[in-house]
Amino acid sequence: MHLRAQGDVMNRKKIQRLMNKYSLFCPIRKANPYRRMQKATKASTYAKNRARRNWGNFGPGQMVETDITYLIYGKHNSKKAYLSTMKDACTHQILSYVLSDSLKENFVLETVDNLLKNHGSQLSKNVVCHSDQGVHYSAQEYVKKLKKYNIKRSMSRRSNCWDNAPQESFFGHMKDEINITDCNTFAELKYCIDDYMDYYNNDRYQWKLCKMTPNEYNKYIRKGNYIIPGKDKIKVKGA
Repeated sequence: MHLRAQGDVMNRKKIQRLMNKYSLFCPIRKANPYRRMQKATKASTYAKNRARRNWGNFGPGQMVETDITYLIYGKHNSKKAYLSTMKDACTHQILSYVLSDSLKENFVLETVDNLLKNHGSQLSKNVVCHSDQGVHYSAQEYVKKLKKYNIKRSMSRRSNCWDNAPQESFFGHMKDEINITDCNTFAELKYCIDDYMDYYNNDRYQWKLCKMTPNEYNKYIRKGNYIIPGKDKIKVKGA
């Protein structure tokens, strides 16, 4: 997709053949077959699961997914940081993110504030924020913050990572595509994360986004285009 955007048109088989010829390897994340066998049916007692894995039913700005992941860096992998992100379920854009050296809930609240500050105008009046049942997302301050901004809550079922699969997938691909082993300070790690987020939103083409980047797809779909790869033209609900 990136080659096509530069004017070099070649199909996937040719690229694979050239990669094999020159012993090139892409460290993509493969699906874990054991996770597919997991079944977590216990319902959440914190908030209703409004997503129900129907990510394709939401238009731009209608559903925002959020989660936290840890990042190991520094000499001998001796340091740990935490990344909070908020991702549009429709356009796949990372709308807000905050990197922290602590798991205190402040950085999660800051992520919400940044979302409204930088992208509040493109959110739906009935926007829903989907998360897991982690302590950060069931804390009173977080609940009050979403209520303040009129954001509806949605939560995965307990111990069911598949209910927030798109966000988990983003973290998995990000960790495959960045190299933080040379980051020895928090500032260096932050620079690496900032650089990746800019690349992801503006330069990382995705097959499910009509072979566009998240930012390109956002502009495309908001102009009234509703083409879903592999399907007929349909109108995304509420877009």
